Amino acid sequence: MTDRRPYTDDDLRAEAARQHHTASCDHDFVGIGEQMQGAEIESMLPPAETDGADGPHWDEILDEDQFDTAQRSIADLLTNAADTSEWAVNLGADGLEPLPEQLTAHGDDSPMFRLHFAVRPDMPDDMRRALVEGIALEIAKHFPTA
Repeated sequence: MTDRRPYTDDDLRAEAARQHHTASCDHDFVGIGEQMQGAEIESMLPPAETDGADGPHWDEILDEDQFDTAQRSIADLLTNAADTSEWAVNLGADGLEPLPEQLTAHGDDSPMFRLHFAVRPDMPDDMRRALVEGIALEIAKHFPTA
C-alpha cells in the first residue's frame, strides 16, 4: 500500500520548528523566577569530586533586588535569543547531537561569527576533535595574526 499523506517530511519539520519557536517565545516572567528558586548557580557549583554537595541557589544568596535584577536579565536573554528552532528540529530528526565545542571569531568588541557543531552520537571522540580542530585551523589561515 502506498503512503498517500498530503504532506511531506519537510512539512512536518517546518511545523515542528514553527511550534518550537512559538513555545520558546512565550516568556513567563513569573515562571522564570519560579524556575530560579532552588536552582544552583552554574559558576558556583562545587567540584565534581564533592559527592552530594549542592552549590548555592539563586534564591539563597541574592537579596530581593539582586534576584529581581537577575530574573530580568534572564528574561532579556530569552527575548533576544536567536531562533534556532529549525536547526534544533532538524538535528533531532537527523539523529545528530550538538557538541559542546564551538568556534568563535572575535572582532574588535564582539564576535564576528560562531560555528556550532552537531554529529552522530556514535562518532568517535578523536574524530570529533579532528573535525573541530581541522575547521579551526583552516579558518585561521584567513585571519591576520596578532
